[in-house]
Amino acid sequence: MIKQFEVDGVPALLSPTSGPAHAGLAFRVGFADEPLYRRGITHLVEHLALHSTGGADYHYNGATGVEHTYFHMQGSGDEIADFLTGVCASLRDLPLHRLGIEKDLLRAEENGRNRRPADQMPMWRHGATGYGTPSYPEWGLPAITEDDLRAWVARFFTRENAVLWVVGDDVPAGLRLDLPSGVRRPSPELTSTLPVTPAWFAGGHGSLVWDALVPRAARTSVFAGVLERAMFRELRQEGGLSYTVHAGYDLVGADQALVTAVADAASGKHGAVLGGFVDVLNALRVGRVDEADVASVIKKQAEAITHAEEHGGRLPGQALGLLSGRPVREAEDMLTELREVAAAEVAATAAEACGTGLLMTPRVRGDWTGAAEAPTESGSVAEGVEYGTQDNRAERLIIGAEGISHVSEHGRATVRWADCAIVLAWPDGGRRFIGNDGIGVSFEPTLLTDGPAARRRLEPLIPDAVRVEQPARDSERIPQPEPAGVATVQAAASGERSWTYLKLIFQVPLTLVAVGIAVLLAMAPTEGGADLAVTVGTVVTLAALAVYGGITVYRNVARIR
Repeated sequence: MIKQFEVDGVPALLSPTSGPAHAGLAFRVGFADEPLYRRGITHLVEHLALHSTGGADYHYNGATGVEHTYFHMQGSGDEIADFLTGVCASLRDLPLHRLGIEKDLLRAEENGRNRRPADQMPMWRHGATGYGTPSYPEWGLPAITEDDLRAWVARFFTRENAVLWVVGDDVPAGLRLDLPSGVRRPSPELTSTLPVTPAWFAGGHGSLVWDALVPRAARTSVFAGVLERAMFRELRQEGGLSYTVHAGYDLVGADQALVTAVADAASGKHGAVLGGFVDVLNALRVGRVDEADVASVIKKQAEAITHAEEHGGRLPGQALGLLSGRPVREAEDMLTELREVAAAEVAATAAEACGTGLLMTPRVRGDWTGAAEAPTESGSVAEGVEYGTQDNRAERLIIGAEGISHVSEHGRATVRWADCAIVLAWPDGGRRFIGNDGIGVSFEPTLLTDGPAARRRLEPLIPDAVRVEQPARDSERIPQPEPAGVATVQAAASGERSWTYLKLIFQVPLTLVAVGIAVLLAMAPTEGGADLAVTVGTVVTLAALAVYGGITVYRNVARIR
């Protein structure tokens, strides 16, 4: 039985446990609340708040997620009270003298983080704002000031925007949650940059990733489990197409959930993996749901709920739900809803998920899947002054009062100043613009035909609020146009290659004709010495021509390679 009450104005939940006592303090703020030009500020607050506890012997940690930030502690009542009381004191007075050190630590953490194929999915669905920001590095760190941190804490780290959970017999007597007053912050708005769904895009990884937004419900979690079982059976056991398959279920906001499926692809089987996954999904969508799979998933999830109830593992999830405005649920209610899920509901959920699905294909196109291709370029170009590039006459950069565009044979990209999420600015003049829709434009004055003039025109137009100064780049990382000599050699090589192709068009058939005539003459009957001499001479001449032609063809083919 979960008890609800308050501690110093903070909503709190208490649940008994058969294991060690632990507790946590969570706030309704995460990556999705950060503008891209301050990406990393919540993580930075978490690190600073934990600094005062760095020498403790007990087990503790902190974590920043998409929607929530929490501090967790396992230990005795006194240890829990000391830890959480200390966290609140640190939030009241952050150790800002460590600002530079903690920024460096976060950069090191970022550099050491392993990127997963699914990490880019939020950007493709939501762009560079809200739920799309977790796809991006913590680019805002260099620009975050002490005032930024104080304002962020005052806005989000308040008692009205917090929740406490305690797994144990009682709330520790010495616990004090001295937090400033504020308001409850709702979950970020769910936005989308996709004109239509379902949609697809070609990924750079050899893995397939698919996700779909669906209502938060027991049938959705069962659908995710059934999908994983079907994928494992079809893609790994029977098809031998994938080694690792997985489907998961994550909560989004108060009422939504995100089902994500991932499958790697064996060498040379990228198209087969895509086809196999689409077949699995379509089978579930039209009602071909294995009853045994449904029963197995329900049994497994019911056991997980029961185990979590015994050890207090449900409490953090219920606490975060309370922050999102959802009522606290008892385990029996959850088990009843779970056990009532039928195969027909799983099929209906699959059909709903297919309608909102986003698919990252494993290095192959997905036109035939029935989904629309996700946008990869902007719909319009900014009006302004055009600047050519030194290496490509077909490529140009346009700088105007409303935005910047890059146009080439590969497409067009535009970032409007009013919709600019961040500008990364390097001392050498390089700039990287990211729009709210996730489209980016790079400005490298070293590559333009009139770089200094372009830079003078651009600088006054850049919105100061989203500008983030970057450390100086190493000289080898600053793009440079190709030397004229290299371009000339490449042009000459291209012309020589074209001439070689043209020669081969004539040499190959002529050589074959010479070989054929020589063979026919050698086999033809002759009468008299004179005819024999003429025939032998002709055969020898043609054979010599054939050998010469063959050598020439071989050399030209080698030259092309």
